[in-house]
Formats: sequence, structure tokens, C-alpha cells
Amino acid sequence: MLGYLRHVEACNTHDLTGLTGFFIEDQRVGWLRPGLARRLQAFDRVFVTTPQGLGLHPSLRGPEARTRAVAEVLAQLADDGVVPGPRGEMYRVNRGWSEPTLMLLDRAFVPTFGVRAYGVHLNGIVGSGPAMKMWISRRSPDKSVAPGKLDNLVAGGQPAGLSLRDNLVKECAEEADMPRALVEQAHPVGALTYCVETPAGLRPDTLFVYDISLPASFTPRNTDGEIAEFMLWPIARVLETVRDTDLFKFNVALVIIDFALRHGLIDPDRDPDYMTLRAGLHAPLPL
Repeated sequence: MLGYLRHVEACNTHDLTGLTGFFIEDQRVGWLRPGLARRLQAFDRVFVTTPQGLGLHPSLRGPEARTRAVAEVLAQLADDGVVPGPRGEMYRVNRGWSEPTLMLLDRAFVPTFGVRAYGVHLNGIVGSGPAMKMWISRRSPDKSVAPGKLDNLVAGGQPAGLSLRDNLVKECAEEADMPRALVEQAHPVGALTYCVETPAGLRPDTLFVYDISLPASFTPRNTDGEIAEFMLWPIARVLETVRDTDLFKFNVALVIIDFALRHGLIDPDRDPDYMTLRAGLHAPLPL
């Protein structure tokens, strides 16, 4: 099946049946697969079973104590091959972007616990109107997620301790060698939400999207080895590739569909899925 809608539907495919809710302070913040929930129950100084699901022991008060205790358990499970090894980048665990941080969790375990994750994506545009072009990157074949797939000019997960803007500046420097003065011209244009079940676990994600108009003289250059190449494509080619192929990383397709909707490149008179697309880019999250 071709068309834009299949990407939105694929990113909102999940089944909570059989999953165990993960709770902190009586707030559900994630979802666990039953096998892992049973393994975690053995660490009864850290995790407790409740009528609602699996929670953290009430003696673990405050983000620091929770972060430390959970990290120790996961280090042991990683040694046993139950979960992947940590990546050394910490994410906030909370009920929503502006909600208090309840603990920190290594990025590797975010889908394992089915907790919310956040990211920043940047659409890099050259020109306007029919002559508009968009910078597209190709992910390195060594990437653990979506190797070799097409991507936005810049995109990255949102670590703890950085504002969205500072993270965007960092990612732009690492992935595209873009100076801060240029990045400061990017402007936020919205946030997309989706929840998809992956082999690693549930991903209830929020993507903060930025647009930037770039001078024709700027050429991105990767500095961290995560991007194999950059391409400047006519916007029509970008949209055709999203519509007719699966060459883009799964969530990047959503960012480009959002761009097309905002710029009137998908016509409500011609696309019967117009309203479904708009709603699907802001799906409610099961938390």
C-alpha cells in the first residue's frame, strides 16, 4: 500500500494487551513486557508489585535514589544478557515534557521500560515556492537503528540536562557542522507524537520539530560519523520518496508529512486522508 497514511499508521501500531504498567509515585510512566516484569520482581528492594502493575519501592525517594537503584539492577541484567548494555546517555522519566523529572534512565533502556522519549528534528530548506529544496541525510550503515535509511538534515534524542535549543545546537554541530549563529535562525514549528511497538519495547515518543531556511552557500558536513552523506533534493522528490517508498527512517516520514501539511503541499481537496493524517501526527500516548 502506497501513500502517506501508511507511515502514520505504522508509527501508531501497538498492543498494550499483556503489558505491565510501570509506576513511580502511583503514576504510570511506562509499560513493561511481562517477562522483564517478572525478572524485575526478584529485585524486591527496588521494585514492588502493586494491583496496577510494577512500581518502584517507596523507600526510593527522589530522582537520584531511583536513578542509582534502577541503574544497578539494569547493569546486572545487562551482564546476564537480559537487556542491552547502557549507552551512557541519560533521559528524563516523567509524565510529560513540562512535568517533574521522576528519575533518569539510560537511553538504551527507554523502550525497554516503555517510557516517554523526546527528540529534536530539523527540516533544512533552501529556496521557496516551486523551487524549494530540502536537505536530506543518509544514516551511516553502522547505526543500530535504521542503518542506511534517509533522515532529516539533523535529528537526535533529547538527553537530560539540556534545553531543546541547546540540544539542537549540539546535534547540528555534530551531524552537519552547522555553526551556532546559523542554528539560532531555526524556529520551532510544533511537536509530533506517536506510539509504536518495536522489538526493543514500546516507544511513546514526542518529536519537537524545527524549520530553518538555509543559504545556498551552506553545505552540511558530518563530524561524528553518524551520517554517510547529504543530498539537496527538490521538495517534490522528497515527498514522492515518502509517499511511494520506505526509504526514510520510520519517524522521519512523519516529520516530512507534517512539513507538507504545514506548507500546503498536501491538498485537502485531493487527498482523502488529509484529516486522518493531521490527527495521526498528534496521537494520544498511553501514559
